Amino acid sequence: MALIGIDIGTTAVKAVLADLSGHRLSSYAASYPTQRPGVGQVEQQPADWMAHVRAALDQFAQLGLRVQGIGVTSQVNTHVFCDAALRVLAPAIVWQDVRAAPEAAVLDRQISADAKIAALGAPIPIDASHALARMAWMAAHQPQVWAQTAHVLSPKDYVIARLTGAVAADPLASVGLVGPDLRYATAILDLFPRSAQVLPPLHDPLAVAGTLHSGPFSGVPVVTGTMDAWAAMFGVGVAHNGMAMALSGTSEVLGLLSPTRLAEPGVITFPPWRGLTLHAGPTQSGGASLDWLGRLTGRSAAQMGAVTGQIAPDTPLFLPHIAGERAPLWDADARGVFAGLSAAHGPDDLVLAVMEGVAFSARLALHALERAGACRPALIRAGGGGTASDTWCQIRADAFGRPLLRMQAQDAAAVGAMVMAGAGCGLLPDLAAAAAQLVAVDRQFDPGAGAALANRRYAIWQALYGQMQGVNAALAAERKLM
Repeated sequence: MALIGIDIGTTAVKAVLADLSGHRLSSYAASYPTQRPGVGQVEQQPADWMAHVRAALDQFAQLGLRVQGIGVTSQVNTHVFCDAALRVLAPAIVWQDVRAAPEAAVLDRQISADAKIAALGAPIPIDASHALARMAWMAAHQPQVWAQTAHVLSPKDYVIARLTGAVAADPLASVGLVGPDLRYATAILDLFPRSAQVLPPLHDPLAVAGTLHSGPFSGVPVVTGTMDAWAAMFGVGVAHNGMAMALSGTSEVLGLLSPTRLAEPGVITFPPWRGLTLHAGPTQSGGASLDWLGRLTGRSAAQMGAVTGQIAPDTPLFLPHIAGERAPLWDADARGVFAGLSAAHGPDDLVLAVMEGVAFSARLALHALERAGACRPALIRAGGGGTASDTWCQIRADAFGRPLLRMQAQDAAAVGAMVMAGAGCGLLPDLAAAAAQLVAVDRQFDPGAGAALANRRYAIWQALYGQMQGVNAALAAERKLM
């Protein structure tokens, strides 16, 4: 018997096939292009996702194994506008896209922080990646698309609909739309006409959405699943209160499980689900910052990840706000900065600076989560492609000031989708048991001699962001004149 987990990520589709003991039998990974047609615009083609999902299933089918469940997860706050026949009406608007910032600001002003807490359980901002902001932008700028729109779907919901014919979403991935009762929050949906009609019905993440209606695994159940942050959390073995995760992909996503719910600005606190309350802090540019530096210097991700050395007192400071910032700052006007550069610095120094700056952005988010959950975990479980670098993991451990436990699987979200398939299809007792059985640890990184220096540099890093806010505001005003 075997399980499949599929992750439609920001840059690639990743899929894993494993038996019920967690032994990996096959894996698939393939990237697809991202288009940037205008300032602040980031798009992908849903057809690219489907092509790779089908290729992964075809590859796994060649082994001739009995697959008993499939889980799907994906990037969140990426939206596909479809008609009633699931025909894509426009390129998917990716979570990094900030074109809807003006519409978001208008919507956000219409509801107070207290009203958000009443509706959502937390003062979650309506920002440029919010589903309602995207709908408002589409209605204003492409009214012909909006008029034909019957469904606004996340990547995983679109893929599941295409595979099974079932249109559904889950409450955990419906960020900023769902209240503590795991239902759509009327006070939020009332902010924009017709939003309630185009959002899909909500199913429990472990419910079976449907079965594959064609292909080599026809009839195999597909669970509804949820967003990549939750899936990856299970994929790094975080399934109990008091545990925390750091996911390193295109963005850094920090997460903490705690039943305490304090209203902390900038933190996304999800509604309780199956005894778990997740406080999450998704940043904007984690691995994306290193990819950006690689494009400038002609280095691959592997070459930069192989850089060795330690942060020194004269290492430049880096603000990883190359596309604005999300949690906990939610500042679309923030911009990236290298500070403290000298003629003595070379490419390796810049790599280390970027790694440290990303780690500091993760620390900032983690501290906000700890305030929201009134809990300080003793160690952080980590996964994702950015954890492949030992140097970067050590920098994170020093920045966090506590051990970092790296898991074996770097494709944590795909593994987590598989964990959810095992629990949702009844093959394993529950999520905690599934995570314990299917997830393995690689190694632990403990804070070293660099931890004290990291504390001092973190304080300077925070001050640097504050000092740049006036500059960023002035530059944003200039951009509006373009």
